Amino acid sequence: MQLSGNKVRKLEFLMADAVNKQSDCVITIGGIQSNHARATAVAATYLGLPCHLILRNSRHLADTDPGLVGNLLVERLVGATIHQVAKEEYAKVGAAALGQALLQQLQQEGKKPYYIPVGGSSPLGCWGYLNFVAELQQQMQEMAQSFDVIAAACGSAGTTAGIALGNKLSGLGAAIHAFTVCDDPDYFYEEIDGLIGELGYKESRATDLLTAHQAKGIGYALSQEEELRTMRDVALATGVILDPVYSGKAVHQLLMCIAAEPDYWRGKKVLFVHTGGLLGMYDKMDQLQPLVQDLGRSSRMDVAAAIAIKEAADAEGKDLRFWH
Repeated sequence: MQLSGNKVRKLEFLMADAVNKQSDCVITIGGIQSNHARATAVAATYLGLPCHLILRNSRHLADTDPGLVGNLLVERLVGATIHQVAKEEYAKVGAAALGQALLQQLQQEGKKPYYIPVGGSSPLGCWGYLNFVAELQQQMQEMAQSFDVIAAACGSAGTTAGIALGNKLSGLGAAIHAFTVCDDPDYFYEEIDGLIGELGYKESRATDLLTAHQAKGIGYALSQEEELRTMRDVALATGVILDPVYSGKAVHQLLMCIAAEPDYWRGKKVLFVHTGGLLGMYDKMDQLQPLVQDLGRSSRMDVAAAIAIKEAADAEGKDLRFWH
């Protein structure tokens, strides 16, 4: 769980690059509950590399201790150094400038840092999901299974770029649907064009390779009741736990798309790529509490019957531990 989600596939390539370049520490950046930051911190610790996390937080919280909720607990347990910035500062200067500033600071201290962009979404990181498509094809052949649609959340473009390009180059032929949890579809089309272009692919535009849907709701990492209700209902029906920032929003919007365009979706086999993020659930406990409580599946047990059973067993000299 501590090293889960779609970021691991990207980190397989990025951390190998860090080791090959003999880096002695790692830097990455994201939101205060970034799954990528948590996965990077754990992967770096596995490799014996100190990890520095630049985390975006609310202005009134950026000057305080970040706490131990969700991903932060794992990050701090494995020893990551956290550098908080306010959301307004992040918006003003951007992730690249913040990362470069910390990289230069560590270099001045005599270190050799390796910088990983937001979400691990670089051309190298995309190889994690080019490989994913190859694995998927093999599994489909072994299981005699096929899919008409591949759907996934999109938060920093690398996962989507890798899936879309892998789908195109492999001839898999699925329709790719990306559900954007921040920014808007046009922004991600541009980001994906940049990533696949740097990988050397020039034959198609992102708009030819996938369809992007707006799924951010009221904002990145901000949950609406209906999104959390969808997460609850999916968990009840399947046992699959979605996360509130990525997969939960994506599934919620996917179901809305199906309801809005039943003729397009009817009869299609859809593979939804779960991008992890279970620990982010703990940041939404206050909002989830009433939705879970409404199920009415928690009560005080009446132990009177158990007392009677115990007394009868004692009177007869029976051992209840072996009762069936």
